[in-house]
Amino acid sequence: MNCTKCKTKAVIGLPRHNAAFCKNCFNGFVHDQVARAIKSEWMFGKEDRILVAVSGGKDSLALWDILLKLGYRADALYVNLGIGAYSEQSHAKVTKFAEAVAASHGAMLHLHTVEQEAGAGIKELAQLIHRPTCSTCGTIKRYQFNRVAIEQQYDVMATGHNLDDEAARLLGNVLHWQEEYLDKQSPSLPASVEGFAKKVKPLYRLSERELAAYAVLNRIDYIVEECPMAKGSKMLQYKEVLNRLETESPGTKQTFYWGFLDKQSKKQPTATTMAEKDRAVLHPCTSCSQPTTAEVCSYCKMMARAGTAKS
Repeated sequence: MNCTKCKTKAVIGLPRHNAAFCKNCFNGFVHDQVARAIKSEWMFGKEDRILVAVSGGKDSLALWDILLKLGYRADALYVNLGIGAYSEQSHAKVTKFAEAVAASHGAMLHLHTVEQEAGAGIKELAQLIHRPTCSTCGTIKRYQFNRVAIEQQYDVMATGHNLDDEAARLLGNVLHWQEEYLDKQSPSLPASVEGFAKKVKPLYRLSERELAAYAVLNRIDYIVEECPMAKGSKMLQYKEVLNRLETESPGTKQTFYWGFLDKQSKKQPTATTMAEKDRAVLHPCTSCSQPTTAEVCSYCKMMARAGTAKS
C-alpha cells in the first residue's frame, strides 16, 4: 500500500477517504483537517488565547500538539479527579507532555485538583451527594474549565471531542429526541453571555482511530485505558454501534454527523439569536457568579450538598 499523495510506503489507510498516507503526508492531512475546522466554523484566530482542556488521553494531547504546531497560542488545563492510579497516570502523561513539548512553544499548563477543593475524589464525592459519577464529573469539569478560561482571560476554550464522540452524542440525542441538546450540538458555541467562555471542538473532522495513529506516529505518550468510572456508559454503547456500521460502510459516521451539521446550518437560528435566548434565561449564580438558569448553579449546589454530607 502506497501513499496516495507522494507514492512512498503508506503507514495508515483511511477507508472513509479512500486514501492511504505515509507519516509526513498523514501529519499534513491531520493538520489540514484541523485548520479547515477552525476556518469553516470561525473558531479562533492566531492572536486569540486558547485554553485546551486536557485529560491525558490521545485526543486532548493531540489537539494541544496540533494547535501549537499550527502556530496558535494554546495553554492547557488539567483537572485531577482523584480516581486513584488512573488519575496519577493521566496527570503524569499531561505533565510529561507539557514539559517535553508545550514548554518549547512557550505554552503553560494549569492544574486543578478536585480533592483540594471538595475534600474528596470524584467517586467519593458522587457517593456523598447521591449522583452518578459521570454526571458529577461532567459538572465539575465544565465548571472548572469555564472558570479558568474566564478568570485567566482566554478568548476561547477548546476540547478534544472527535468525530466518533460527536456522532455518538448525536445518536444518543436523536434516540431520545433531546431537541435542546440537538440545537446546541455544534463544533463552535459562542460566548452567549458574560461569564461563559466560547467553546470549540477543532477535532470534529477527525476520527478516534486517526487521532490514535497521529499520537503514536508523533510519539505522544498518552493514557490508553478508558476511565474506570465510564464502565457501562451509554456513549460507549453508541460508539460500538457506530463502529459496526463504519466497518460495513466506511464514512457512515462522517455522513451522519456532517449531514446533521449541514441541515442545522440551514434551519438553525443564528448564533446571535441563540445568544439572545441564553441571555433571556441565564443570570449570575448568587454564590459564584457563573451563569445559571437557577438562583444557584449546579456546581455550587453540589459542593454545598457535599459539605453538608461530610459534616
